[in-house]
Amino acid sequence: MRKLIGLLALGMIPMVCLAQNTDDGDDFGTILSLEGVKKIDKKFSVDLEAEMRTRDDVKTVDRWSAGLSLDYKLMKWLKISAGYTFLYDNNERISYYEEGDGKVKKGIVEVGSPKKCAQYWGVRHRFNVSLTGSYKSGDLELSLRERWQYTYRPEYTVDQRWSYYDEDWDGEEHVYKGKGKSVLRSRLQAEYKIRTFPATPYASVETFNAWELEKVRYTIGADWKINKQNVVGLFYRYQHVKNDSENEPNRHSIGLSYKVKF
Repeated sequence: MRKLIGLLALGMIPMVCLAQNTDDGDDFGTILSLEGVKKIDKKFSVDLEAEMRTRDDVKTVDRWSAGLSLDYKLMKWLKISAGYTFLYDNNERISYYEEGDGKVKKGIVEVGSPKKCAQYWGVRHRFNVSLTGSYKSGDLELSLRERWQYTYRPEYTVDQRWSYYDEDWDGEEHVYKGKGKSVLRSRLQAEYKIRTFPATPYASVETFNAWELEKVRYTIGADWKINKQNVVGLFYRYQHVKNDSENEPNRHSIGLSYKVKF
Protein backbone atom coordinates (compact mmCIF):
# COMPACT_ATOMS: atom_id res chain seq x y z
CA MET A 1 0.00 0.00 0.00
CA ARG A 2 2.84 2.39 0.79
CA LYS A 3 4.35 1.67 -2.62
CA LEU A 4 1.02 2.47 -4.29
CA ILE A 5 0.61 5.76 -2.41
CA GLY A 6 4.20 6.72 -3.14
CA LEU A 7 3.92 6.01 -6.85
CA LEU A 8 0.61 7.87 -7.21
CA ALA A 9 2.04 10.86 -5.32
CA LEU A 10 5.12 10.85 -7.55
CA GLY A 11 2.99 10.65 -10.68
CA MET A 12 0.81 13.56 -9.55
CA ILE A 13 3.76 15.97 -9.33
CA PRO A 14 3.83 16.87 -13.05
CA MET A 15 0.01 17.06 -13.09
CA VAL A 16 -0.02 19.56 -10.20
CA CYS A 17 2.70 21.67 -11.84
CA LEU A 18 0.84 21.63 -15.15
CA ALA A 19 -2.49 22.55 -13.54
CA GLN A 20 -0.90 25.58 -11.92
CA ASN A 21 0.11 26.85 -15.38
CA THR A 22 -3.24 26.36 -17.11
CA ASP A 23 -5.61 29.23 -17.83
CA ASP A 24 -9.29 29.72 -17.04
CA GLY A 25 -10.24 28.61 -20.57
CA ASP A 26 -9.50 24.95 -19.84
CA ASP A 27 -12.44 22.58 -20.17
CA PHE A 28 -13.45 19.60 -18.02
CA GLY A 29 -15.08 16.35 -19.15
CA THR A 30 -15.51 12.66 -18.47
CA ILE A 31 -14.64 9.47 -20.35
CA LEU A 32 -16.59 6.24 -19.87
CA SER A 33 -15.54 3.07 -21.69
CA LEU A 34 -16.50 -0.59 -21.91
CA GLU A 35 -14.05 -3.07 -23.41
CA GLY A 36 -14.20 -6.76 -24.27
CA VAL A 37 -11.10 -8.82 -25.08
CA LYS A 38 -11.10 -12.30 -26.59
CA LYS A 39 -7.82 -14.20 -26.65
CA ILE A 40 -7.76 -16.52 -29.66
CA ASP A 41 -4.41 -18.13 -28.84
CA LYS A 42 -1.11 -17.22 -27.19
CA LYS A 43 -0.33 -14.58 -29.84
CA PHE A 44 -3.61 -13.44 -31.34
CA SER A 45 -6.47 -11.51 -29.65
CA VAL A 46 -9.53 -9.43 -30.61
CA ASP A 47 -10.57 -6.25 -28.80
CA LEU A 48 -13.99 -4.53 -28.95
CA GLU A 49 -14.48 -1.17 -27.21
CA ALA A 50 -17.32 1.35 -26.80
CA GLU A 51 -16.80 4.83 -25.35
CA MET A 52 -18.68 7.99 -24.41
CA ARG A 53 -17.08 11.40 -23.73
CA THR A 54 -18.44 14.66 -22.35
CA ARG A 55 -17.19 18.26 -22.53
CA ASP A 56 -18.21 21.81 -21.50
CA ASP A 57 -17.77 20.92 -17.80
CA VAL A 58 -19.75 17.67 -18.31
CA LYS A 59 -22.77 19.59 -19.67
CA THR A 60 -22.48 18.30 -23.24
CA VAL A 61 -22.02 14.83 -24.71
CA ASP A 62 -18.94 15.19 -26.90
CA ARG A 63 -19.00 11.89 -28.77
CA TRP A 64 -19.90 8.22 -28.89
CA SER A 65 -17.57 5.67 -30.43
CA ALA A 66 -17.21 1.95 -31.09
CA GLY A 67 -14.03 0.24 -32.24
CA LEU A 68 -12.61 -3.12 -33.19
CA SER A 69 -8.90 -4.01 -33.13
CA LEU A 70 -6.76 -7.09 -33.77
CA ASP A 71 -3.56 -7.69 -31.79
CA TYR A 72 -0.72 -10.04 -32.64
CA LYS A 73 2.43 -10.72 -30.62
CA LEU A 74 5.42 -10.78 -32.93
CA MET A 75 7.69 -11.47 -29.96
CA LYS A 76 7.28 -11.63 -26.22
CA TRP A 77 8.12 -7.93 -25.96
CA LEU A 78 6.72 -6.69 -29.29
CA LYS A 79 3.09 -6.45 -30.42
CA ILE A 80 1.45 -5.21 -33.63
CA SER A 81 -2.17 -4.01 -33.81
CA ALA A 82 -4.64 -2.79 -36.41
CA GLY A 83 -8.08 -1.34 -35.81
CA TYR A 84 -11.11 0.66 -36.94
CA THR A 85 -13.24 3.07 -34.88
CA PHE A 86 -16.61 4.58 -35.76
CA LEU A 87 -17.02 8.04 -34.21
CA TYR A 88 -20.30 9.92 -33.79
CA ASP A 89 -19.36 13.50 -32.84
CA ASN A 90 -21.23 16.47 -31.44
CA ASN A 91 -19.60 19.16 -33.59
CA GLU A 92 -19.36 22.88 -32.95
CA ARG A 93 -17.85 24.50 -36.06
CA ILE A 94 -17.04 28.21 -35.71
CA SER A 95 -15.76 30.42 -38.53
CA TYR A 96 -13.88 33.68 -37.93
CA TYR A 97 -13.64 36.98 -39.81
CA GLU A 98 -10.61 37.36 -42.11
CA GLU A 99 -8.99 40.41 -43.70
CA GLY A 100 -10.93 40.07 -46.96
CA ASP A 101 -14.39 40.11 -45.36
CA GLY A 102 -16.52 43.15 -46.15
CA LYS A 103 -17.38 43.91 -42.53
CA VAL A 104 -13.67 43.90 -41.65
CA LYS A 105 -12.86 46.36 -44.46
CA LYS A 106 -15.63 48.66 -43.25
CA GLY A 107 -14.29 48.52 -39.71
CA ILE A 108 -17.49 46.98 -38.34
CA VAL A 109 -15.73 43.90 -36.91
CA GLU A 110 -12.13 42.92 -36.23
CA VAL A 111 -10.07 40.13 -37.80
CA GLY A 112 -10.39 36.99 -35.68
CA SER A 113 -13.84 37.78 -34.31
CA PRO A 114 -16.30 34.83 -34.43
CA LYS A 115 -18.41 34.93 -37.58
CA LYS A 116 -20.79 31.98 -37.79
CA CYS A 117 -21.39 28.78 -35.86
CA ALA A 118 -22.91 25.41 -36.77
CA GLN A 119 -23.74 22.65 -34.30
CA TYR A 120 -24.56 19.16 -35.55
CA TRP A 121 -23.94 15.46 -35.02
CA GLY A 122 -21.65 13.91 -37.63
CA VAL A 123 -19.62 10.77 -38.21
CA ARG A 124 -15.92 10.08 -38.64
CA HIS A 125 -14.12 6.90 -39.68
CA ARG A 126 -10.78 6.16 -38.03
CA PHE A 127 -8.17 3.55 -38.96
CA ASN A 128 -4.95 2.83 -37.10
CA VAL A 129 -1.87 0.60 -37.10
CA SER A 130 0.27 0.32 -33.96
CA LEU A 131 3.56 -1.19 -32.90
CA THR A 132 4.15 -1.57 -29.15
CA GLY A 133 7.40 -2.55 -27.48
CA SER A 134 7.67 -3.29 -23.76
CA TYR A 135 10.44 -3.86 -21.22
CA LYS A 136 10.06 -5.38 -17.73
CA SER A 137 12.33 -4.90 -14.76
CA GLY A 138 10.93 -6.59 -11.69
CA ASP A 139 7.46 -5.22 -11.03
CA LEU A 140 8.00 -2.20 -13.29
CA GLU A 141 7.01 -2.34 -16.96
CA LEU A 142 7.83 0.33 -19.53
CA SER A 143 6.18 0.42 -22.95
CA LEU A 144 6.43 2.56 -26.05
CA ARG A 145 3.60 2.59 -28.58
CA GLU A 146 3.91 4.16 -32.02
CA ARG A 147 0.56 4.53 -33.78
CA TRP A 148 -0.28 5.82 -37.24
CA GLN A 149 -3.86 7.06 -37.29
CA TYR A 150 -5.97 8.15 -40.25
CA THR A 151 -9.35 9.81 -39.71
CA TYR A 152 -11.84 10.68 -42.45
CA ARG A 153 -14.72 13.10 -41.93
CA PRO A 154 -17.35 12.76 -44.74
CA GLU A 155 -18.95 15.80 -46.37
CA TYR A 156 -21.84 17.26 -44.39
CA THR A 157 -24.44 19.94 -45.18
CA VAL A 158 -26.10 22.06 -42.48
CA ASP A 159 -29.39 23.87 -43.12
CA GLN A 160 -28.24 27.10 -41.49
CA ARG A 161 -25.66 28.65 -39.17
CA TRP A 162 -25.85 31.11 -36.31
CA SER A 163 -24.55 34.60 -37.17
CA TYR A 164 -22.80 36.29 -34.25
CA TYR A 165 -23.12 39.73 -35.88
CA ASP A 166 -26.84 39.46 -36.67
CA GLU A 167 -27.58 37.39 -33.55
CA ASP A 168 -29.84 35.19 -35.64
CA TRP A 169 -29.79 32.17 -37.96
CA ASP A 170 -28.65 32.99 -41.50
CA GLY A 171 -31.14 30.63 -43.19
CA GLU A 172 -28.53 29.45 -45.72
CA GLU A 173 -27.18 25.96 -46.39
CA HIS A 174 -23.47 25.45 -45.85
CA VAL A 175 -21.37 22.49 -46.97
CA TYR A 176 -18.46 21.21 -44.91
CA LYS A 177 -16.28 19.29 -47.34
CA GLY A 178 -14.96 15.82 -46.62
CA LYS A 179 -11.54 15.81 -45.00
CA GLY A 180 -8.90 13.21 -44.16
CA LYS A 181 -6.09 13.56 -41.65
CA SER A 182 -3.08 11.43 -40.67
CA VAL A 183 -1.54 11.66 -37.20
CA LEU A 184 1.43 9.94 -35.58
CA ARG A 185 0.73 9.17 -31.92
CA SER A 186 3.67 8.26 -29.65
CA ARG A 187 2.89 7.03 -26.13
CA LEU A 188 5.38 6.25 -23.37
CA GLN A 189 3.85 4.43 -20.40
CA ALA A 190 5.07 3.07 -17.07
CA GLU A 191 3.08 0.72 -14.84
CA TYR A 192 3.97 -0.89 -11.52
CA LYS A 193 2.46 -4.21 -10.48
CA ILE A 194 2.04 -4.67 -6.73
CA ARG A 195 1.88 -8.38 -6.00
CA THR A 196 0.03 -8.01 -2.68
CA PHE A 197 -2.46 -5.45 -4.03
CA PRO A 198 -5.02 -5.88 -6.85
CA ALA A 199 -4.55 -2.38 -8.32
CA THR A 200 -1.89 -1.63 -10.94
CA PRO A 201 -0.99 2.10 -11.07
CA TYR A 202 0.34 3.62 -14.29
CA ALA A 203 1.32 6.93 -15.87
CA SER A 204 1.76 7.87 -19.53
CA VAL A 205 2.63 10.74 -21.86
CA GLU A 206 1.36 10.74 -25.45
CA THR A 207 2.15 13.18 -28.26
CA PHE A 208 0.10 13.83 -31.42
CA ASN A 209 2.08 14.88 -34.50
CA ALA A 210 0.77 15.90 -37.93
CA TRP A 211 3.86 17.49 -39.51
CA GLU A 212 4.09 19.45 -36.26
CA LEU A 213 3.26 18.82 -32.60
CA GLU A 214 -0.48 19.33 -32.15
CA LYS A 215 -1.18 18.18 -28.60
CA VAL A 216 0.22 16.32 -25.61
CA ARG A 217 -1.84 14.01 -23.41
CA TYR A 218 -0.84 13.23 -19.80
CA THR A 219 -2.57 10.36 -17.98
CA ILE A 220 -2.26 8.84 -14.51
CA GLY A 221 -4.49 6.10 -13.14
CA ALA A 222 -4.84 2.57 -11.86
CA ASP A 223 -6.49 -0.67 -13.04
CA TRP A 224 -8.21 -2.75 -10.36
CA LYS A 225 -8.33 -6.48 -11.07
CA ILE A 226 -11.56 -7.87 -9.64
CA ASN A 227 -10.83 -11.39 -10.87
CA LYS A 228 -9.22 -13.08 -13.89
CA GLN A 229 -11.96 -11.85 -16.24
CA ASN A 230 -12.92 -8.40 -14.92
CA VAL A 231 -10.88 -5.20 -14.53
CA VAL A 232 -12.04 -1.72 -13.47
CA GLY A 233 -9.93 1.34 -14.25
CA LEU A 234 -9.92 4.91 -12.97
CA PHE A 235 -7.74 7.69 -14.41
CA TYR A 236 -7.12 11.41 -14.65
CA ARG A 237 -6.05 12.97 -17.98
CA TYR A 238 -4.88 16.39 -19.02
CA GLN A 239 -4.71 17.22 -22.71
CA HIS A 240 -2.66 20.26 -23.68
CA VAL A 241 -3.36 21.55 -27.18
CA LYS A 242 -0.36 23.07 -28.97
CA ASN A 243 -1.66 23.66 -32.50
CA ASP A 244 -4.96 22.11 -33.56
CA SER A 245 -7.07 23.17 -36.57
CA GLU A 246 -10.25 22.01 -34.79
CA ASN A 247 -9.86 24.77 -32.14
CA GLU A 248 -10.04 22.15 -29.40
CA PRO A 249 -9.43 23.58 -25.88
CA ASN A 250 -7.12 22.20 -23.23
CA ARG A 251 -9.10 19.67 -21.22
CA HIS A 252 -9.04 17.93 -17.86
CA SER A 253 -10.85 14.57 -17.84
CA ILE A 254 -11.77 11.91 -15.32
CA GLY A 255 -12.18 8.45 -16.83
CA LEU A 256 -13.79 5.21 -15.73
CA SER A 257 -13.28 1.98 -17.66
CA TYR A 258 -14.49 -1.60 -17.40
CA LYS A 259 -12.75 -4.48 -19.18
CA VAL A 260 -14.01 -8.04 -19.60
CA LYS A 261 -11.74 -10.86 -20.78
CA PHE A 262 -13.40 -13.83 -22.46
